[in-house]
Amino acid sequence: MSNSVMWFRRDLRLEDNPALIAASKAGNNGANCEVTPLFVLDPMFLERSGAPRLAFLFRSLRELNREMNGTLVVRVGNPVDVVAKVAQEVGATEVFAAKDFAPYGQKRDAAVGAALRKVGVNLNQVGSAYAVEPGTVRKADTTPYAVFTPFSKIWLAHGWPAPTDKAKVKFRGAPEIASEKIPDDPPLTATIAAAGKKAAWDRWQYFVENALDKYKSERNNPDRDGCSQMSVYLRFGIVHPRQLLAELEPNANHDHYRSELCWREFYADVLFHQPHTTWKNLQPKMDSLQVDTDAKAKKRFEVWCEGKTGYPIIDAGMRQMLATGWMHNRVRMIVASFLVKDLHLPWQWGAKFFMSHLVDGDIASNNHGWQWTAGTGTDAAPYFRVFNPVLQGEKFDPEGNFVRQWLPELRDMPKKFVHAPWMAEGGLFSSYPAPMVDHSQERDEALSRYKISGDINRSGV
Repeated sequence: MSNSVMWFRRDLRLEDNPALIAASKAGNNGANCEVTPLFVLDPMFLERSGAPRLAFLFRSLRELNREMNGTLVVRVGNPVDVVAKVAQEVGATEVFAAKDFAPYGQKRDAAVGAALRKVGVNLNQVGSAYAVEPGTVRKADTTPYAVFTPFSKIWLAHGWPAPTDKAKVKFRGAPEIASEKIPDDPPLTATIAAAGKKAAWDRWQYFVENALDKYKSERNNPDRDGCSQMSVYLRFGIVHPRQLLAELEPNANHDHYRSELCWREFYADVLFHQPHTTWKNLQPKMDSLQVDTDAKAKKRFEVWCEGKTGYPIIDAGMRQMLATGWMHNRVRMIVASFLVKDLHLPWQWGAKFFMSHLVDGDIASNNHGWQWTAGTGTDAAPYFRVFNPVLQGEKFDPEGNFVRQWLPELRDMPKKFVHAPWMAEGGLFSSYPAPMVDHSQERDEALSRYKISGDINRSGV
């Protein structure tokens, strides 16, 4: 009987898992192959992930382990060493894993593949976390797209296979194969989404029944439960995007949701082609834009992080993230705009803070979403487009219900003033801070800096 290893990463599911299907058919003409299911807790990931994301990962691993009857083999260490060691322990000549297109993942997999070859084992990369793999959608001249709309048209025309059934797998894993205990959750103050397959599909069903057919009109309103909140399940591969795409119909609301899935794949494609944009501006012309990094800037950043800016929609969004590990997408754009254009701070500061607190933190979507708002990335909102936090609040949280939910200090504030409490008769509620900056003045400052940056680039300085 032949043996193979299935190395799980961002694909914590048994259904519609091409790599697992391939692992189950390795050797002996596809018959009677035993599969050792492996998850490696990479110290690099453990060190760089915040408590909410780690807790969700550990809970997801427990759920996956229960689904495979306790056979999941968990090891802690550098995958370059661990994967080859496990393959040798079980006598496997084939290791299977989904393709990883992120910069770190590609370097890691190249090193793992080289280590495996030294001991006579093949690394087979089958499938990925995307409906259409990064690098697939290209212009007629084979260059990648830098703008979302034309990318989305080709992406949609390319299409994707239908989801596959659950693989029939004979697992050979724990306790026969030594496994470390899945770590206990780290200390956690946030109440995060439930982990596992059942939780994911329960949430999807709720969205389909209650919000999908209103998605186009209500997705931007944080006071309503109008988002799917599937991002965390997609992030860890508990659900694959093609499973969701298979449930969508050809109508305006479903088309809008399909487009949101496409945005995720567009950003992954951009990062694949330009890995340096993980932390650097995609548009070099924006490198000359002045940002603040002094002690005063760091103090402003702390106030923003704590959700105490004095602008209710900003503070409500930040406190939602701190309390749940998730933030409504429209609000993510508003708080990002405030950081880079009202406070004049580097977008990288905000992106790193998000990655440390968001359960759904995905390096491509997060960092290129920040670049979009900052005006430094693809399809960038021009730098001179500055979100007014008061007007954004009034437009997308018209009754103030989102603000009141996360800012108890403003629970009794009249609707007329809930997004600008300093305008209320008698002044501010004593427990809520005054605005840390004057938006009108900072908007002018942002535009001035943009003009100076443009002048510098035009002069070649």
